[in-house]
Amino acid sequence: MNRLREEHERLREKVAEGSAQAVARQRALGKRTARERLELLLDEGSFLELDMLRRHRAQGLGMERQRPHTDGVIAGSGTIDGRRVFVYAQDFTVFGGSLGEAHALKIQKVMDLALSTGSPFIGLNDSGGARIQEGVMSLNGYGGIFQRNVAASGVIPQISVVLGPCAGGAAYSAALADFTFMVQDTAQLYLTGPDVVEAVTGERVSHAQLGGAQVHGARSGLAAFVHDDEESCLADVRYLVSMLPSNNMSRPPALPARGAADDVRPRLAEIVPVEPNKPYDMRQVLAELVDDGDYLEVHRAWAPNVICAFARIDGEVVGVVGNQPMVLAGVLDVAASQKAARFVRMCDAFGIPLVTLVDVPGFLPGTEQEHAGAIRHGAKLLYAYCEATVPRIQVILRKAYGGAYIVMDSRSIGADLSLAWPTNEIAVMGAEGAVNVIYRRELAAASDPGMLRADLVARYTSELVHPTYAAERGLVDDVIDPVETRSAVARGLAMLRDKRKHATPRKHGNVPL
Repeated sequence: MNRLREEHERLREKVAEGSAQAVARQRALGKRTARERLELLLDEGSFLELDMLRRHRAQGLGMERQRPHTDGVIAGSGTIDGRRVFVYAQDFTVFGGSLGEAHALKIQKVMDLALSTGSPFIGLNDSGGARIQEGVMSLNGYGGIFQRNVAASGVIPQISVVLGPCAGGAAYSAALADFTFMVQDTAQLYLTGPDVVEAVTGERVSHAQLGGAQVHGARSGLAAFVHDDEESCLADVRYLVSMLPSNNMSRPPALPARGAADDVRPRLAEIVPVEPNKPYDMRQVLAELVDDGDYLEVHRAWAPNVICAFARIDGEVVGVVGNQPMVLAGVLDVAASQKAARFVRMCDAFGIPLVTLVDVPGFLPGTEQEHAGAIRHGAKLLYAYCEATVPRIQVILRKAYGGAYIVMDSRSIGADLSLAWPTNEIAVMGAEGAVNVIYRRELAAASDPGMLRADLVARYTSELVHPTYAAERGLVDDVIDPVETRSAVARGLAMLRDKRKHATPRKHGNVPL
């Protein structure tokens, strides 16, 4: 038994060490090994590896002579801040991390365990794609992973971390995850590589230009988080997990209460200008509302005219959606609608209350937006809010015009609590625009159109856009002093904490995708 024990231990050590030459090549590319990445991600000493000794069984093309253990992926379970997670890390030093039958089965096993135990699932991707030598079995392996991605959607959090190439079929698994992280310079995510693009279209493009972190962080919207290095990336994965529940049946992890219900923030009255057309940074408002000014923004570089972030208010996790007046005056457009809609649905799926900060002049006008499907994409955000059953609080800081007011979680589509500052302007459109439409004939015939317009704007504002107009009609629950916003939201969240709402039985709705 001692001899067998020693032999087995030597084998495990040899497998864990891997090929010295392959490890050196990995480090020369500026990348850590798969096991080093797991050490950064998980609590020290918590990782339990499964299928360490698994090997492929493919025949032909010389595969029978190359049967390394692990088959290019390390899979198992560990903890993050003491909470159970399941994880795989593709090992680029073995077959370039390519996915074959055994490789896929290892990933599928930990996905099944994550779903059956109600634990978050994290994938660390660094792979050349499907293993060509195994043919259709590689494609079949991807299909099994995708099917499990969909089965787990909305049940357990799924996080995909791209730390190297992630090409072909593997890209779909990243797209199906709730959150995708990418690392600058080393991460690449695309369906077809530069060589294929050039062969088919004649276009020459680099790996970074085609599917680098900046492309997916700022243009496609696929990457929710982009980091400069693996260390900061994996640290933020841990931080995100600390904000999420383990599954859709458990509450998000809470911290001790911070006395937010009595917290007054004088700076809020200074950040936001009274004039509706003056810009300001909504992130400064967000920092004043949340505990310690600490929040985790999702898709920071994509559709920056809307902000989506996780934070805590009085120790409880919330999802915050807010217009950003610093970018395009905070209008909603195609990308902003998609970004916010996905975030709202994710929060609703995992029982995370929603706080919506409104300062929106409307939807971005123009033929480009209309032809790009502004109506359809705006309907996604409308659908997401209407469907959400979590506690929902709307705060109207300044303007809220037209359909954008409705879409940004108004009382009419189901917000539980609507609060407004004394600077609120809720109307079909701004006073200037409304007067130009209603009184266009009178203005055209006036001897002094400027003076008449000023009088009509003042009258329109006093009759239809004054601060208590919506409150008088029950569409705003209270007009609050800006300095009391944090306390008002905290009290509202406490009031709504045990909210229960059961949806009408149906197979599923038809989201305007």
